[in-house]
Parts: sequence; C-alpha cells; structure tokens
Amino acid sequence: MSTTTTGKRITVPDLIARKAATPITALTAYSAPMARRLDPYVDVLLVGDSVGMVLYGFDSTLPVTLEMMIAHGAAVVRGATRACVVVDLPFGSYQASPPVAFANAARVMAETGCAAVKLEGGAAMAETIRFLTDRGIPVMGHVGLTPQAVNVLGGYRARGRDEAESARITADAKAVAQAGAFTVVLEGVIESLARDITAALVIPTIGIGASPACDGQILVSDDLLGLFGTFTPRFVKRYAELGPMIEAAARAFAADVQARRFPGPEHCVSTAIAPATPAPPTPEQGISTP
Repeated sequence: MSTTTTGKRITVPDLIARKAATPITALTAYSAPMARRLDPYVDVLLVGDSVGMVLYGFDSTLPVTLEMMIAHGAAVVRGATRACVVVDLPFGSYQASPPVAFANAARVMAETGCAAVKLEGGAAMAETIRFLTDRGIPVMGHVGLTPQAVNVLGGYRARGRDEAESARITADAKAVAQAGAFTVVLEGVIESLARDITAALVIPTIGIGASPACDGQILVSDDLLGLFGTFTPRFVKRYAELGPMIEAAARAFAADVQARRFPGPEHCVSTAIAPATPAPPTPEQGISTP
C-alpha cells in the first residue's frame, strides 16, 4: 500500500512532491465498484480512454466519446474517496485549439468532479497544456507511444529505438513539463530513454512499458487482473487470472439452473400468503360518525 496517509484525498501537489521519492502507484478504473476496490491501494485512478477497448470492444481508443468519458469518470469519482482521479480527454476533444480543449476539459471536471485531465502529445500540445493550466485545469501529459496517434505511428511498437525518435520524445517530455503539466506518462519508451527523461524532468514520470526508474507505474487494471485476454502486452504482469474464474462461475451457474439445483429454498421468498387486513368501515357503509 502507498505510504500516503489513508483517508485524505490525494491531490495534484501531493503527486508533484513524490518526484524522486516514494513511487506513485496508478491503475485504470471505469466503474464505481472497481474504484472502491482499488482506491485504498493506489495514488491515482486513471479513467482511461482504454475503456473503449476494454469494455466496449473497440479496436482502438479512437471511437471513445466525451460523453463516455464523463459517464465513466463520474462513476469512478463516486467510488473513490482517497485516490486522485484523472480522466482522459478522448480523441478529437482537444486537438482543434486551446479554447476547444478548455471547454471540453472544463466540462469533464465540472461533470465528473475529477482532479485533473490527461491528454496525449508533446511539443504540439504544449500551447494547449499551458492554456489549460493557466486557467486552473491540472494536466497529466502522455508521450512516447500515444494510442490516439496509432494511425500516424503505424502501430503499437516501442518508441525511442533510434537517435532521432529518442530526441523527439525527450523534447516532447520537456515541452510538456515546461508547459505546466504536473506529471507525464511515458508509454512504450525504451528503458534507457525513460530513465534519462525521468532524471531530466522536474515533474514526476509515470511509466507503462518504460522503466523501473520512473517516478511511478501504471497498468490497465483489466490486464493486471487477467480480465482482458484479447492481447497481453509484454510489459504487463498479471497479478491474478480472474477471467478463467468468471468462466468457471458462469459454467457452474448454468449447470445448476439446467439441473434445477438453483435456486434452492434458501434463495426464495416464502410462498405463504398473509391474510389481508380488512379495511376500516366508511360512512358510506352505514356506520354513523360523531
């Protein structure tokens, strides 16, 4: 469990203070029940646009809408009392201009009650990040492998393998930090590069498929729990295999229903019918009144 004091909502300044100190723990959540389960043990609950692939079955995060992020973000905020809740801005909701990004980010924060938003992109998004932070919206950055740009990047491969790409990612991370982001996710970045970026930035880095030297780590909870079995990235460590357990439970339920073993008497309401209570007589029935 994190060493942060239990019972107090973790804030953006709390996370900034964790730079080069106790590592930040972060997991994704998309519902109130999952948020309640994870909340005591993590510092950040990210309502990621990964919800599109994990819960909705999309091939990418691109079809996710602002309304979907708001609905899931509000549910997670209702389920969490301790973790800092951050909500992803979905594809198309912030790239057009800083004012458009502000309008949508402000709506997310107002309608969900989250503490911050996350957006993807480096130097190209620096002006937008500055615009948001200057107006009171904390921003978590995201560089390296950016899933919303998968069509431009050509797939989900690791980033930073050559000098030019490594220099670009480093410049992106520095631009995000200088623009006012309070932390930055380094996704799919080769280990040595993630280590160097972490050392160079004054804000915390949160790695996913990056380096143990990052100031924190994040995973998609459904990957961690063995619930999302379509594809398991190399960087994921499964801490449980709940998928097979769910299948076994469903199989046992179906067998019990078909064999009429479920429901049993203990699962049913008594069939005894209580006698009806007679209604009191009314004046119309011939009873005199005082």
